[in-house]
Amino acid sequence: MYLHSGCQIAVSPDTKYFAVDWLGVEVTGATLGIIGMGSIGYKVAQRARAFNMRILYHNRNRRTKEEEEAVGAHYCEKMEDLLQQSDFVMLVVNLTPETHKLIGKKELGLMKPTATVINISRGAVIDQDALVEALQNKVIRAAALDVTYPEPLPRDHPLLKLNNIIITTHIGTATVQAIRMMAEEAIANILAVLNGQPTPSEVFPK
Repeated sequence: MYLHSGCQIAVSPDTKYFAVDWLGVEVTGATLGIIGMGSIGYKVAQRARAFNMRILYHNRNRRTKEEEEAVGAHYCEKMEDLLQQSDFVMLVVNLTPETHKLIGKKELGLMKPTATVINISRGAVIDQDALVEALQNKVIRAAALDVTYPEPLPRDHPLLKLNNIIITTHIGTATVQAIRMMAEEAIANILAVLNGQPTPSEVFPK
């Protein structure tokens, strides 16, 4: 929010000075709650550790003690405990029947009023109607979404009218290098199947 608003203020033709009391929220020392500690969630934890964040995580399966210690992550068996303690909640789960609208009115209500929810997984993991209500009523401080449902949102969607949200265009992997790596991985999997070999990136290993 701070960066987005700051950019708008910096380039606005109406700006005459920068307010000295316009302050953001510190990331260093804050608590990050990661919901979904798969390969991507774990990479998020590695990066968050560089900011000296306190890292909590909730996952179907607990990571090994060695993996937890490597990034300083603490396991929350109950997602509710993570939501209540976190300054930033990041969603990094697959969209399944179990995770559809995983974050709804109840879950948003458990979060700190100063908290920010970040979704880099799939739009339907959050109940968007509940999110609109929570942002409008300051139940939480802010949201940052790289994903929505649908994509893009209808131009009259209420999320687009709020000033405490950032929405990006599902660009989490939108770099030349990442797209190339994804294409090469897909080709490797296709060739493996055609040659009767094990699939390197099988989603549900047998």
